[in-house]
Amino acid sequence: MTVVIDARRGADATHARGVLFVHSCSNAVTPHLEWALARVFSSTVDIDWAAQPIAPGTQRAEIVWHGPHGTAARIASALVAFSTIRFEVTEEPTEGREGERYAVTPNLGLFRGTIGQHGDVMVHEERLRSLITGARTGGPESLPDVLEEIDRLIGHPWDEELEPFRMAHEGSTVRVLHEVV
Repeated sequence: MTVVIDARRGADATHARGVLFVHSCSNAVTPHLEWALARVFSSTVDIDWAAQPIAPGTQRAEIVWHGPHGTAARIASALVAFSTIRFEVTEEPTEGREGERYAVTPNLGLFRGTIGQHGDVMVHEERLRSLITGARTGGPESLPDVLEEIDRLIGHPWDEELEPFRMAHEGSTVRVLHEVV
């Protein structure tokens, strides 16, 4: 079941929306994760947990949120400390603002990507320039390293690890909580 948290205070253009997918969280950690989210949203957060069939002994959840810009970053910062959980949090792009995607796995750690208007991961010019500069000093043998780094810049290793967990979310339902403050 999906929970919707609406932490907007008035209707203005400084608000964003996104989704938090907790792909796997041990049963013992679920209340701590709820407390961490309650600090982010300044409100009690009651999550409808479901068993994660991919990783027995863990739970999964889906939370649609509405709040100030930067909420995805605050969620990711609050949850990254739980080193055994897998999650993704997105903040949709809005007019004049790029979106963000954070993905965390115990094996790979944190990934942060910029999301464009069509949902693509965008790699900014300075990151590519840095990669090209490093490759030029390494010679032709550095091409496999360049390709691996581009793969990391777009989050491919995180997508590969999380895909089986994403499949478990198919068919989830949504429960809306209005005006949670």
